Amino acid sequence: MPAPTLIAVDIGNARIKLGQFDTSTGDTPPEPQRTLSLDGRRPQFDRIASWLESATLATEKLSWWIGSVNSPAATRLVDWLHEHRPADRVTLLSAGDLPIDVKLDRPDMVGVDRLLGAVAGNRLREAGRPAIIIDLGTAITVDLVSADGSFLGGAIMPGIEMSARAMHMFTESLPLIEMSELNAPPPALGASTTTAMQSGLYWLAVGGIRELIDRLSNDVGGKPAVFLTGGAGPAVAELIGRRTRHVPHLTLAGIVLTARCHR
Repeated sequence: MPAPTLIAVDIGNARIKLGQFDTSTGDTPPEPQRTLSLDGRRPQFDRIASWLESATLATEKLSWWIGSVNSPAATRLVDWLHEHRPADRVTLLSAGDLPIDVKLDRPDMVGVDRLLGAVAGNRLREAGRPAIIIDLGTAITVDLVSADGSFLGGAIMPGIEMSARAMHMFTESLPLIEMSELNAPPPALGASTTTAMQSGLYWLAVGGIRELIDRLSNDVGGKPAVFLTGGAGPAVAELIGRRTRHVPHLTLAGIVLTARCHR
């Protein structure tokens, strides 16, 4: 009997991303056949039913593997699945389920999204070469994987939307500007308050990522492979240089690789 279709779910703070994967393929990294994105703050789970119906999966038994850093949204999704798809298998992943050695005192306190990115990065990097994993999400994370494949930790800094909201909230006159993703680079010279904020927010993020890559590379020695995922990844990858590889579905790939280890 063929294995059930796998649905990988990455639940972040601002977005929930689902990917449909064929479990019979061994591609590296695993690529979704289809994806669906939901608002992580106000998820409309009924859209999942329509998404499955459009792929003739509504009556098929499915296997759901979930990585989450947003507990309320994960609970609501699991409840929805138990109510609407009681025959499906549902697995909510924790750090201890992942096929990676975490060289930290409290592995259980590391965001599972960071570890899933490292699981996928381990599959992508050359043997014996360390890797740096960058995720442009609500927060920006820059993490280091050792040459032997262990997760060593890294850095977390505010995402660009979070920084924009903070500038508005903690000042009297700075406006709230829309910068949910690192889109096309703005000019460094801002000719208005808004454009000056856009410049500062954008180049602060890019400059911080560059500096962290340099320092982590010095810490580990050699030339780590660099993998980047998240919003506007291709544009940022080009600015970072160092032959940075953009992998749009890195976290979903980590979920699928973990699921394959539990067959």
